[in-house]
Amino acid sequence: MPCSHPNRELLLVEDEFFVALDLQDMAEEAGFSVDGPYATVSEALTVAADRHVCCAILDVRLLDGEVGPLADMLYANDVPIVFHSGHVDNAELEKRYPEATICMKPSSPTRMKQILLELAS
Repeated sequence: MPCSHPNRELLLVEDEFFVALDLQDMAEEAGFSVDGPYATVSEALTVAADRHVCCAILDVRLLDGEVGPLADMLYANDVPIVFHSGHVDNAELEKRYPEATICMKPSSPTRMKQILLELAS
């Protein structure tokens, strides 16, 4: 599902500090502005309710639980999602979010950048 917004603002939800910094740097190099990183579902939900982002990179397990409520909200609003996690049940995510992209940790920055650029085109 390609991004339908003209802006290139990306929502980044990742609770591992260094992983979040790497993803932020990669996204900014690809021409995105990054909203986040957010380490909790509750914080990201509060922010995402008032923002219109182009796409989102979501870790599945965060400091305060599973990312499901946030992913549900984004998916309902047609925001392209990239799940980026080492703790993921691909079959469950594919069933629940068939248009989402799943990228297992660790992933190469080149691959992640390619995914984002495809979503923004």
